[in-house]
Amino acid sequence: MKTICLYFEIHQIIHLKRYRFFDIGTDHYYYDDFENERTITDIAERSYMPALNALLDMIKANDQYFKVAFSLSGVGIEQLEMHAPQVLDKLQELNDTGCVEFLAEPYSHGLASLINEDSFEAEVKKQCQKIKEYFGQVPKVLRNSSLIYNDDIGLKASHMGFKGMLTEGAKHVLGWKSPHYLYHCNMAPNLKLLLRDVRLSDDVSLRFNNSEWDEYPLFADNYIGKIAALPEEEQVINIFMELSALGIAQPLSSNILEFLKAIPVCAKQAGINFSTPSEICAKMKSVAALDVPYALSWIDEERDVSSWLGNPMQREAFNKLYSVADRVRIANDSRINQDWDYLQASNNFRFMTTKNTGVAIDRGIYSSPFDAFTNYMNILGDFINRVNSLYPEDIGNEELNGLLTTIKNQGDEIEMKEKEIVRLQTKIAKIEAEDDKLRAMLDKGEVKTKAKRAIAKKVAQKQKASKRAIR
Repeated sequence: MKTICLYFEIHQIIHLKRYRFFDIGTDHYYYDDFENERTITDIAERSYMPALNALLDMIKANDQYFKVAFSLSGVGIEQLEMHAPQVLDKLQELNDTGCVEFLAEPYSHGLASLINEDSFEAEVKKQCQKIKEYFGQVPKVLRNSSLIYNDDIGLKASHMGFKGMLTEGAKHVLGWKSPHYLYHCNMAPNLKLLLRDVRLSDDVSLRFNNSEWDEYPLFADNYIGKIAALPEEEQVINIFMELSALGIAQPLSSNILEFLKAIPVCAKQAGINFSTPSEICAKMKSVAALDVPYALSWIDEERDVSSWLGNPMQREAFNKLYSVADRVRIANDSRINQDWDYLQASNNFRFMTTKNTGVAIDRGIYSSPFDAFTNYMNILGDFINRVNSLYPEDIGNEELNGLLTTIKNQGDEIEMKEKEIVRLQTKIAKIEAEDDKLRAMLDKGEVKTKAKRAIAKKVAQKQKASKRAIR
């Protein structure tokens, strides 16, 4: 039986403020709070809340038949906590239905997987902990930023214990193969791969409201008809998109939510069900390994990482940022860590792209890619100076790691000794209490009385024993 895996991404851009060269060393706050609040409030009102309400209605109306998956970046959750907590409340309500799965992803929605495995692992673990705190779920399936994937990333995900990953069903990787099967990482056969159906996903997220599209208007029965018409053996249809596609990319006036609500009804009539990513990984077998030597993503026609690392400016900023990755992780300073999460976000590098994709890029405050690069590098310069002020550059990472390990071990030893002191103090207090009780009994003569009674009892027992022996 065919099954639809529906997944939505929730991530919010952290807008940086205008930061000039002369601000370096004097201003350590890098963010445009007004723009961040305005943006997330607008998206929550126009997209997130109406879309989540529609999805909740779909679950309730279809008696556990309809299922959906989400991944939330850690920085996205932080923005929702500050400016739109009602979105998190609604997600918790969806979670309570038992028909929703939350996936793992890098906390920052960044590109650490392409350059620093330790940072990537730390980010994913941090986001998983956030998901567990909010929804009580331990993610079993990983979704990397923008579906970025290659063989090495798959191997790393497997070592981290994930059962599956989501990625793009890119033609240059699949070739003649179909995305409607379950595949596995060629370096880690135990890691299942769910591939996004590009056409079916983009029909909804990109083309739905395009009146010049030859399939406009798109109706739910026709959409499900495309899926039902696929060969019988093609059973996994992965439809992945950003949640903001519902309301922002495709305005509510286009009846996008009415279309969405009709999909489960039409799917049920066609004998098609819905599954979460972990359910598919657990129930279905992989048909083949997927060979992905170079990183792919779901961005632009190339489906690669050139949107973030395609020009010298982007690569310089990227390499400069991650030159301090190990030191940031080792230092583990709370304020540094927060800035590190925000500066890693992939949109910071996408603003610098010079690619001509035919689609206008909203660069926010930036007038050009060079403007975005200059502003980011000014901020990065200040950030790196702060990292170096904590731990001077002449201290190598290995030496620093050794020092911090020694400090940690000493701290652990002190903590153990403090616990031992508390235990001994408790024991002493107990002994002293027993001693005081015994002294009180002696003072009252209770001990002597009890001793006499014990002696008399023993004498009586001996007399009885003697009489029995004589008989």
